[in-house]
Parts: sequence; C-alpha cells; structure tokens
Amino acid sequence: MTKWVYSFGDGNAEGRADMKNLLGGKGANLAEMCSLGLPVPPGFTITTEVCTAYYDHHKELPADLSSQVETALRAVERNLKVEFGNPANPLLVSVRSGARASMPGMMDTVLNLGLNDKTVRGLAEKSNNERFAYDSYRRFIQMYSDVVLGIDHYHFEEMLEDKKQQRNVELDTELTAEDLKELVAEFKAKVKEELGQDFPDDVQQQLWGAVKAVFNSWMNPRANTYRKLHDIPSSWGTAVTVQSMVFGNMGNDCATGVAFTRDPSTGENSFYGEYLINAQGEDVVAGIRTPQAITIKGKEKNGSKLPAMEESLPAVYRDLVTIYKKLEGHYRDMQDIEFTVQNSKLWILQTRSGKRTAPAAIKIAVEMVKEGLISKEEAVKRVDPASLDQLLHPTLDPKAKVQIIDKGLPASPGAASGIVVFSAEDAESRAAHNEKVILVRIETSPEDIHGMHAAQGILTSRGGMTSHAAVVARGMGKPCVSGAGNVRINYATKTLTASGVTVKEGDVLTINGSTGEVILGEVPTIQPNLSDDFAQIMAWADSIRHLRIRANAETPLDAATARKFGAEGIGLCRTEHMFFDAERIVAMREMIVADDVKGRKLALAKLLPMQRSDFVELFTIMAGLPVTIRLLDPPLHEFLPHTEADMQEVAKAAGVTVDAIRHRASQLAESNPMLGHRGCRLGISYAEIYEMQAQAIFEAAIEVNQKAAEKVVPEIMIPLIMSGKELEILKGTIDAVAQTVFKATGATLDYLVGTMIELPRAALRAGDIANYAEFFSFGTNDLTQTTFGISRDDAASFLQTYKNKGIIEHDPFVRLDEEGVGELIAIAAERGRKTRKGMKMGICGEHGGHPASIHFCQKIGLDYVSCSPYRVPIARLAAAQAVLALGKSEVTPLAKAV
Repeated sequence: MTKWVYSFGDGNAEGRADMKNLLGGKGANLAEMCSLGLPVPPGFTITTEVCTAYYDHHKELPADLSSQVETALRAVERNLKVEFGNPANPLLVSVRSGARASMPGMMDTVLNLGLNDKTVRGLAEKSNNERFAYDSYRRFIQMYSDVVLGIDHYHFEEMLEDKKQQRNVELDTELTAEDLKELVAEFKAKVKEELGQDFPDDVQQQLWGAVKAVFNSWMNPRANTYRKLHDIPSSWGTAVTVQSMVFGNMGNDCATGVAFTRDPSTGENSFYGEYLINAQGEDVVAGIRTPQAITIKGKEKNGSKLPAMEESLPAVYRDLVTIYKKLEGHYRDMQDIEFTVQNSKLWILQTRSGKRTAPAAIKIAVEMVKEGLISKEEAVKRVDPASLDQLLHPTLDPKAKVQIIDKGLPASPGAASGIVVFSAEDAESRAAHNEKVILVRIETSPEDIHGMHAAQGILTSRGGMTSHAAVVARGMGKPCVSGAGNVRINYATKTLTASGVTVKEGDVLTINGSTGEVILGEVPTIQPNLSDDFAQIMAWADSIRHLRIRANAETPLDAATARKFGAEGIGLCRTEHMFFDAERIVAMREMIVADDVKGRKLALAKLLPMQRSDFVELFTIMAGLPVTIRLLDPPLHEFLPHTEADMQEVAKAAGVTVDAIRHRASQLAESNPMLGHRGCRLGISYAEIYEMQAQAIFEAAIEVNQKAAEKVVPEIMIPLIMSGKELEILKGTIDAVAQTVFKATGATLDYLVGTMIELPRAALRAGDIANYAEFFSFGTNDLTQTTFGISRDDAASFLQTYKNKGIIEHDPFVRLDEEGVGELIAIAAERGRKTRKGMKMGICGEHGGHPASIHFCQKIGLDYVSCSPYRVPIARLAAAQAVLALGKSEVTPLAKAV
C-alpha cells in the first residue's frame, strides 16, 4: 500500500528535511524541526503524490487515503488529549499547502477548522475566553467560505466593517464576544443566501473540503502565473499539511509573527521581523493592523512607538532568539520563520529558506563563508544567476507612485524614462539634442538599429522574448518591453493608446524591462552599485567553472562593457549591425543596387576603411582575447530604403534613377527571408562582399598586432552553412584574401575560419563540414527556428497556449530545447570532433546567457558560451553552478583571472 500520510509531533517525525519532493518544503521542515526537539504543534502531511494522483484521476482522491488520514488524526488527538469534533474538548486544525519550491501566498490556507455551533462553546469553556472562541469561529467561517465554498471574501469584510461602525470601534479586537456571535450568525446567513445551503457543521466534511481546496489551489491562476515566472513545473504538485492549531488571539499574552534570521532586503546579519499581540497569522500579512517590530533595533529603525516583542514579551523573545540561531545553524541558510505565542508559550509553525533580494543573497552567501557556516562552493550555489539582472541595470525607485497603462514581456532588464518617438530617425535626431527618448515601434527590424542605439529604451507591441527588439536591446544593455499587446500604435498620428490613455509623440513614458510594465510619465530610477561581495562571488565562480564566457558585441561600447563584466572574448560580432550607421548605409545601399561586380566593388571600397576601423577598435579593447566575427548574414533587402527621401539619396549616390532603386527592391523581395538568400549564400553569390570583410579583418588585426603585446588571432565565422562544399569554397576565398593582405603588408598572422551551425542539416553533416571548419559556433536562435519551424518574432502569439496545454514546458527561444535542438548540437559536436580532434565549440545564441542552457553546454562538453554583455556575470555564475551540479570530481580553476 502506498504511504500517503507522514505524521510529526512530540519530538518524533516520520519525515526528514531531504524529503522535500514528497512532503513539500513545509512538511519536510516541520518534520525536521520536530526531530530537532523544537516546539512544533503536532500534525501530519499528505504527500505531493496525492496531488499528482488527484489530477491524474479527474480530481478523485486515492481510496485508501481516508483511512491513513484517520490514523494520523487519532495520533494527534492522543498527543494533545483532545478529539476532533468533540463538543466538550475539541481539536482544531489548520490546513495548509506546501510545494517543494516556496510559493508564498500563491495557494490556499484554512485556519481554525473543526469549529461549529457545538465545538465553539466547548472551546469557550475550555479556554475560559468566549470572545476568543467566537473570534476564531468568525475567522473560520470567513476563510472557509472564501477558500472552499467560493464566496468572495469582500462580503464578510464589509459585514465586519459594518459591525465595527455600529459599535463605534476601529479595531477587530475591540468587538465583544456578543458582537462576534452576531457576526457568526450573519456570516452563516450570507453563506445560505449565496449557496442555498447551510455552512457545513460536520467536521469531517470541513476537513475533506479544505484538503481538496488546497489541492485545487495548485492550479489557481495566481499559482499558475507564479510557476511560469519562476520556472516551476506543474507536475510537482503540492503537499497538504494538517496541523493542530495554536492560538495567538487568546489575549495579551498571545501573539503571532514572522521573523527572518537576517535582513532579507540588505542581507545584514541582524534579526528582523514583525509580530502582533492577540492576533492570528493572516492579520500580520493582511495589513489590517500595523505590525510591530520584533527587536528594539527594528522598532527604532522604523521610527515606531509601538513596543517591540523584545520589550512586551521578553522571555518569549529570548526563546525565539535561541531557536532562530539553532535553525540558521542547522539549515546553514537565512530562515523565514512563522511563529505563534499562546499563553506565553512559543510555537514554531514553519521555517524555510527566506526569499531575499539579489544584493542580500550575495551578502549572506559571502558572510556565511566568512563565518564558517558554508563553503565557497555552497555560496556560489546559493545565488540565483538570473537575479543578478537586479544588480546590473537601473531599477525603478520602489517608493515612487506609478500609473501602469499596460504590461508586456520583460524582454531586457532595467528601467528607463523618456519622451516617446515612433521612428528610429526621430530617436536619433532627438538624442543628438540631448533628449532622452523611448523608441516605440509595432516591431523593430535591423534598419532601426541606429534609433535603438540612441534611445534609452524600446517598447514594441509585437514580438516575444527573443524578438529582434529583445535580442538587440539585451545586447546593448537597454531596457525593452516587447509584446505589449494592448498598446495600439498609430504611426500616422504618432500616438499610442493603452488602458484608455492616449500618449502623443513628445509625451513621457517609463518602461520597466525587468517586469514588462509600461508606465505613464517619468519615474525616478536607482543606479546599480556592484559591491565587494559581488566581486567575491564572481571570483569564486571563476575558480570553479570550466566554460569560457564570451560576449555578443559589435560596438566599442558593447565590447568595453563586456570586458568590465568579465567577458573572455567576443563570441559573436554581427557585422551587419555596423552598416546601419547613417554614414555607412548609403554606401551599403549603393553596393546592393549596383548591376555588376565592378559597381559593387566600388561601393564596397567605401565601406572597407569603416569596417577596418571597427575591427581595430574591437581587437584593441579585447587585447588578445578571441574575437569571432560573423560575416554578413541578413538578406540584402533589409538594407534597402523605404522612404522616398532615402530612395532619392541612394539614387543620387549610385547615379541611377529612383525607379531603378524600386526595381532592385522588387527583385530582392523574398516570401520568407529567414530561409532565403542570406548568410553564406550571399558569399557564394557575391564573393566580393566577403572578400571586403575578410580584407578589413586581416588588415585590422595586422595593424593592432604591430602595436600591441597581446597578439590578435581573429576567428572568421561563416553563417548558415548547410554543406561542406559551401565552406570549402568560402574558406578558399578567405584564405586567398589573407595571402594577398600578407603579401601587401609584409606581415602574417594566425587566424581561424569556422562556421555557425544553425540549420539541422548542418548539424547532421557536421563531420563533413569539420573538414573545412576550424571551430563551430552554434547559432541557437536560428537553429531553434529551423528545428521547430516557427518564427521567434511571431511565436509569442501561440506559445503560451502550447505551454498551457502541456505540449511544451518552456519557451524554446528562452530556454534551450534539449530534446530536439540540444540533441542536434550534441550530434554535431560529436561528429565534428570525430573529424577534427579537439575542435573548439561554443554557442552564441540568446541561450548563452540562460542558466539551464549553460548547464546543458557544460554537460555535453562545449568550450564556451557567448551572451549579451550584461548577461556575462549571469553566465559566469551559472557555468560554475553547472560544474557543481554535475558533480565533477576534478575542478580545474581557470588559468587566467577575470
């Protein structure tokens, strides 16, 4: 028979701390605290396996569960010498959720269960406190009606407020026992009115109603949202803990509260928390009464005049200090503790690892190493890599009042305010006059790059987390909100509307790229400040990790930012981004509209010194670190002009008519450019383009090598290869250019020619391609698109439906799809290295900054990941955690300090 129920109490427990997957965090920690001899009210936990079975069997509980619950309930009764449902000596219980991952406030709880018109009188007589008994009863009816019966809680809150007004009092605690009796009757009448049936008096019916309600709450909207935000699988389920009640609302020697063993905001090693006299747990979090500080220090810090627990209940406070120190020492982590004081006796209801800000997480981890509580490896494991985004970008002042008009996707972290503009040209023009702008577009394209660079932040109404706007903004370190679907943009009138608000060009908006919020007006921001503790965690991570961390960068600012954050080279320099500058785009367009090789070479000759200058800057900043330069990738039509004025400018420069420009644009138009004439296909068709770029690379490298101590070894990457023959041809072209440059300059240098694997065919033919490629870089953005057959710019409209239906668990453009895309990468890596031993390999798509994807790269033995500059610290930390998680027996520290 499956064991569905685990008991705890009286210093004994059937569960342990390492059974979190089965008992949930709450159940496992209650069992552990019992074993430690702490004062824990007895109870039992119904396992997460019951939750899974409940949903697998159309919300039917296992047939043998009731007998196990009854046995566990009898054990609690014997322990406390009370009886569930006994009118003279009643046992009351709480019914709470407890998933393996903490989800505070997301699921439902019922307190004071077991009360009815008979047991409430027994409770009153036993406690000699009628007011307390009826206060507990009205709380139970209110909570049970909301959680189990589905009656909106505001009905009861209004009735409670009406009663206080009738009695001319302000606080709940000022209502008398008679007042509360009247409220109980009124609450029950409301239930009858709403449901057409009486509030349940049968305590067994109450218990099973609450158990099912907690299981049902696992799939409520807020829990589903929380799981999506925190990447928690729905298959985990929740446990249910049934625990005997202890009462903080029996009088002035009773209290309830929440305490943290360290400050969760700053990480300061200072006991921190709040409590309320004569209250139950929900009063502390509901905000109905003002909580009081636990410590005198906290009271003074808050400027409160209310007595601290250290003053009002000094003996209990001393017990709480002893217990918090024991718990933190046992769990070796900052704890979030819930407690109740009943008649001056302290009871611990829960402990768990406390939620904390990113600065606090880093400070606590570093200080616990110094205190000897944990190792540096454990400290590195304790910090969530994704949380580092909080440290690297400006954030909104949490004290500011805001008017949110829409919420899109948090595509690139940070916050920014500026005047609204609707074109890249206007963004660049206004920024040139020192105005801060927010670029608002339905969606962005490569030709918007100059406006995106000029803007403080980007807002789009379409696109997902890996749309063009999102990817480019992250690379630039600029805030971006994408896919704000309720924002209606009108380019003609230069307005946007959302939530009934119309915003005109020149009005001010604020975007929060960390949350996706679009906010009317300007909101003050707080600038990041990286601490010594941050540097220490990064140093420890660097001593552990195996993967090298590079950055996707093509501007000097990107490269310098990447180096500041510890990048060990550039893994992807997208040369097309260099052509959209206002001074260069005309020459690029001249090249595209030219009719023959001679015309194209004339235009390319204008671009050559510009490209060479770009590469000189990048090589200089990287000071001998590897720089991987991708030759031109996007289809040529993306560079062509759209406005009449731009067409006239290009026609004049190229010496052709505007009609000729239009004709060329028509020739280059493609039904599906993503799968069309782009990447290496441009190099095959127009060899002179890649020849110019290769010449610029070699000349720049030689120029830098003649001055610098650290020699440049450029890595030239050819995109969108599908066969070895393509690479053979293009590598021959590049090698020929190299020899020409070497002969002209009288200098030589080492260089590598490799390819970007971004097509399934290339992954499968990797063994053949490796005959010519000296490195592989996996372009996981396009490899995901071509493997799934979906566009990252359009998929946001239906991917959520696929997640809701369980077809996919994660957005494959955010987290690498290990089963499909990952297997192709693993196949390519194996076949490539079979042909070319020790071949260098890495990934350079957006997944290079995603912790789970980095874990996969470590697992299959890649050499590096490349990500946007602001994600470099995230990747450094995640790479170290991957080594620790995979249990490598030998950890080789990086040879070079970062």
